[in-house]
Amino acid sequence: MKTEMNKRGAFVAVDVPGSKSLTQRALIAASLAEGESLIRHPLVAEDTRYLIAGLKKLGAKIEPVEDGFKMIGTGGNITNQCNEIFLGNNGTALRFLTALVCLGRGRYVLTGEKRLQERPVGPLVAALQNMGVAISCRDNCPPVEVMANGLKGGEITLTDIESSQYVSALLLCGPYTAKGIVLTLEGNIVSAPYIDLTVRVMNDFGAKIMMSGKHQYMVGTQSIYRGREYYVEGDASSASYFFLAAALAKRTVRVRGVTRKSAQGDIRLLNILEKLGCRVTDGETWVEVSADQDLIEGDMTFDMGDIPDMVPTAGVLAAYRKGRTRITNVAHLRIKESNRLAAMVEELNRIGIHASELPDGLMVEGGIPHGADISTYNDHRIAMSFAVAGLVTPGMVIADKKCVDKSFPGFWRELAKL
Repeated sequence: MKTEMNKRGAFVAVDVPGSKSLTQRALIAASLAEGESLIRHPLVAEDTRYLIAGLKKLGAKIEPVEDGFKMIGTGGNITNQCNEIFLGNNGTALRFLTALVCLGRGRYVLTGEKRLQERPVGPLVAALQNMGVAISCRDNCPPVEVMANGLKGGEITLTDIESSQYVSALLLCGPYTAKGIVLTLEGNIVSAPYIDLTVRVMNDFGAKIMMSGKHQYMVGTQSIYRGREYYVEGDASSASYFFLAAALAKRTVRVRGVTRKSAQGDIRLLNILEKLGCRVTDGETWVEVSADQDLIEGDMTFDMGDIPDMVPTAGVLAAYRKGRTRITNVAHLRIKESNRLAAMVEELNRIGIHASELPDGLMVEGGIPHGADISTYNDHRIAMSFAVAGLVTPGMVIADKKCVDKSFPGFWRELAKL
């Protein structure tokens, strides 16, 4: 283990890749833009490779360069070089491209692995049907078939959405619709910070989004995307596993490439860590988490509706804390890469921690975990969270270690630094 020193003593430094959320949104904007873009420090992983392959089939020119990708956009003129696009288990890409191909002409089919074909896309399909698109899916899930003839746009209302990706998909295509989009959200809105990220990337590439009230977005056709150089900040979700490591191992860990000022919602896990007694400091290009005592005890409830990807991290954290932890407002985790609520209950019970599902989340009774063979359900976040537990609990054996390639191919190398 290589340690460095600061004013308070020794720390371990780790690095994280570019943000998956920002990389995918930047790839979409650059593929629609006029002119050339340079995407620097992107995430290069399984999910982004599937999206890049799909965008190439739709006419974007993408080639790797040092520290990123050079792209020449389509100017909104989507081609149809291959009518089937396979997206693995990349739910974000599936939903983004479902809207994107509607800008083109002809037949497109979007599909993926078995799990992707179980993940809902029905509300997005219905919204596009209401805009006159000939689009269908099977039991609200992929494959999605589109007979595209351009996208008219118009007024759309989404109610009680189970995925913010439906919103982002429509917004990203808004500048290239015939008459723009007025998108209104009603009822429960999950993962709202991801919508904010979408708006941020759209603005960065030159599109203008107006808001009326808190939950209405207006995207006109006057401002389209322009090619630019775009730097992708580090992934706050990937950073969370090393924040967790600091809390469990009672060490100081510095994560380079992220900042507490990040617009990524998952950086808010730091607030939970502070509430539990950890110390957080940060600089312009790093965040440092320190723990030198046991986590604060007692019953606590955390509403994680805005940061659902942090639930596996928080679930493992709760396993080592004396007291009962309730994690709420995350029912939509049942439609992620795995049914994450069921998976977390199963694996926490497997390591000797009593956990149960709530209608909208998890209940975890902290204790003293023991080692076990951990099933990962082909879910990168389950694998990485329990791998960190292995730093302090001998005998944690993680199945299917390759599943982390979906979002963080270098995870095991960085974990080895600890």
